[in-house]
Amino acid sequence: MKIPMSWLRATVAGLPPAKVVAEALIRAGFEVEAVEPVGRDIAGVVVGEVRAIEVVETKKKNVRWVTVQVPPTGTRGVICGAFNFEVGDRVAVALPGAVLPGGFTITSRKTYGHLSDGMICSVRELGIGDDHDGILVLPADTPLGVDVAELLDLADDVLDIAVTPDRGYGLSVRGIAREVATAFGLAFQDPAGLGTDRPLAGTAAGGYPVVVEDTTACTRYVARTVTGVSPQARTPLGLTRRLALSGMRPVSAPVDVTNLIMLGLGQPLHAFDRAKLSGPIVVRRARPGEWLVTLDGVKRELDPADLVIADGSGPVALAGVMGGAATEISAETTEILIEAAHFDPVVIARTARRHQLGSEASRRFERGVDPALAPAAAETAVRMLIELTGATAEPGATDVDHRPGPVTIAFPLAEPERLGGRPYPAEAVRQRLVDIGCAAVAAGTGSGPDGPGVLAVTPPSWRGDLTRPADLVEEVIRLEGYDTIPVTLPRLPAGRGLTQGQRLRRAVDSALAQQGCLEVRTVPFVGDDTLTQLGLEADDPRAAAVRVANPIAEDAANLRTTLLPGLLAAAVRNIGRGQGDLALFETGLVFRAVAAATPPTPAVDHRPSEDEIAALNAALPDQPRLVAVVLTGLREPAGWWGPGRPADWQDAVAAAHTVAGATGLELSVAADAMMPWHPGRCARLTVAGPEAADPVASRVVGHAGELHPRVIAAYGLPARTCAMELDLDALVGIASSRPPIMASAVSTYPPADRDIALVVEAGVTVAQVTAALRAGAGHLLEALTLFDVYEGAQIGGGKRSLAFGLRLRAGDRTLTAEEANAARDAAVAEATRVTGATLRS
Repeated sequence: MKIPMSWLRATVAGLPPAKVVAEALIRAGFEVEAVEPVGRDIAGVVVGEVRAIEVVETKKKNVRWVTVQVPPTGTRGVICGAFNFEVGDRVAVALPGAVLPGGFTITSRKTYGHLSDGMICSVRELGIGDDHDGILVLPADTPLGVDVAELLDLADDVLDIAVTPDRGYGLSVRGIAREVATAFGLAFQDPAGLGTDRPLAGTAAGGYPVVVEDTTACTRYVARTVTGVSPQARTPLGLTRRLALSGMRPVSAPVDVTNLIMLGLGQPLHAFDRAKLSGPIVVRRARPGEWLVTLDGVKRELDPADLVIADGSGPVALAGVMGGAATEISAETTEILIEAAHFDPVVIARTARRHQLGSEASRRFERGVDPALAPAAAETAVRMLIELTGATAEPGATDVDHRPGPVTIAFPLAEPERLGGRPYPAEAVRQRLVDIGCAAVAAGTGSGPDGPGVLAVTPPSWRGDLTRPADLVEEVIRLEGYDTIPVTLPRLPAGRGLTQGQRLRRAVDSALAQQGCLEVRTVPFVGDDTLTQLGLEADDPRAAAVRVANPIAEDAANLRTTLLPGLLAAAVRNIGRGQGDLALFETGLVFRAVAAATPPTPAVDHRPSEDEIAALNAALPDQPRLVAVVLTGLREPAGWWGPGRPADWQDAVAAAHTVAGATGLELSVAADAMMPWHPGRCARLTVAGPEAADPVASRVVGHAGELHPRVIAAYGLPARTCAMELDLDALVGIASSRPPIMASAVSTYPPADRDIALVVEAGVTVAQVTAALRAGAGHLLEALTLFDVYEGAQIGGGKRSLAFGLRLRAGDRTLTAEEANAARDAAVAEATRVTGATLRS
């Protein structure tokens, strides 16, 4: 809503500068997006008189060589392309050196064979409207030589206010004027005249016949008629400037009047050409098969839920949204029927959205219009039409009134303090309620004989959003100032910090970031081609996608079942922008459909039963939280230290170990074949338990490795791109269920290092050998490191040599050689028993 300060000052006298007003509105809960100064950059434009006109004929168009008198500089010649003025007219002349809106400077220049010594200005060139078809002609008694900016009061400020949906009254000068008057303690006189004893002329019976069939959708309908409208009437320049600064285009005097009243009072009006109406006005729902050509020239098929204004010929307007072309005001209109009505906000909102036809009228009706305003707005329109167009008001008036009675709210005076957190004196509460137009009278006491009082509060007609005590509390608090509420941080109760799961998930994010991975957030929607791109089989749990009922896009209509599609797409986007060395990770939910019965539809008038809640939960998809990493390009950059190292499957496995380590777990790695990974470079990741009998020791929690070449080709990724994906919820659940790890004492005694080389069959994994060595060495083993792997003729085909370094240490003594060798031999013996390993000589 754009409101010129000049219009606001005409309503409330004594207002401070625009910026101060804007700050006050912000404190009162309104969002002032900008304060736009206008007309202050105009200089050097004065009033001149046309003394002579000579037509200059050219090949493309005819122009006029105009002689204008501009005191005190005398006469000068100006080339002008407009033809709407004559000799003797007084016009706005921009002299050489003058500045027009936008910083446009006027200079003398030769054109059409003449020296044009200035410019005669149009309305648009002065920034007071959009009309550029003709020159601005001033009244004949306008003094010559005066500054046009001062004469027309062009300097102004415009408040650009974003009005929230619950404050429809703010979409008018009337509503904002009431707010600023309250903010500065200034007198406010309602421009609508409500609450005064000003009589409404022509309120006798006998107006235009109106029948309201749907009294729920239209609670009030006022109709007034004027005749003798002069088609030549023009809206005064000051009023068209108000419209232009408010963001509306001047059209004609009757239409401008309705727009000015809508902007000023907040009541949308519609003007019908009465001569084009046949029979009485009927407010009803549309009938099947009816259509209407609206003012924008579009033929619209009406829905039976649409509320329409009809006459004997059928619908002539979409109620509260837009009028029909058949009864539009034209240049020949001399009889006008003014409609001022109150429509149900929901009905208007649905009609506007159904036809994708938003208008300034529907915008106001959707947010709530004052139902008491219709007769006052219609009367104001009649008076303005009489003044501006020479019209005559017909004596009759129509007012079909089905408004419900006012609602009274029981309001405890202590409620603002209870909800606001600071004391509010009873008198201040009463005054704030009066400021917003409420009627507040004492209604008794509170819970006890000494309790605070209770007010019976009747909200004003223009505040349909005030329906409960909490709404009144909000008004008191915002008018007293949100900045007066003390900031008191709540005391955090013990044990209410992050949960164990939250701490572990944060630890995972930090660990991956410390390893050089960059976190991304991708959208959870994927297309139907995801299964094909990833090569997933139909029986794969990741193929059970959940389809969205109303997808944002048809090519992304499913919820993701894995994090990899989003990460791979993010990698492709980055590579396309020159970022080829990537290590991206994401943690997030995935959604996998479950086989469940159709969920019930609970009633809305009571809480669902436990069985209904269980059935609803059973129909929800599984939503595990995963963590995934994608690696491509160089993992270690090149530099003075040597060449760069490209990322490979081992880096993906290392990322998985990083995640597990952050949760305090260890992973076991084994070869596997799982799409979308390369069958020969895919690692199955399982949780490594402390004992073989641990029930979670063999739980598969994810996979890592190099992506399958078909997947790389489908996404357009570089060769050897690697990825890892783990079930983060599973890891967090296992880690949380285990007792905390107690840190062992740091031994001050020296270690004993022993190296062993074991020959095993090629099918025996390093993890199996490592587990056996740990079990055999016992509590003296401090560290176990694999430092060499050898395959060759010296150890025979189908076998390999694994060389390990064992670090042994005791916490209470220095180990003897016998003790260290015994631990080493025990480790070798256990490895031999479990894996069939032999000690390499």
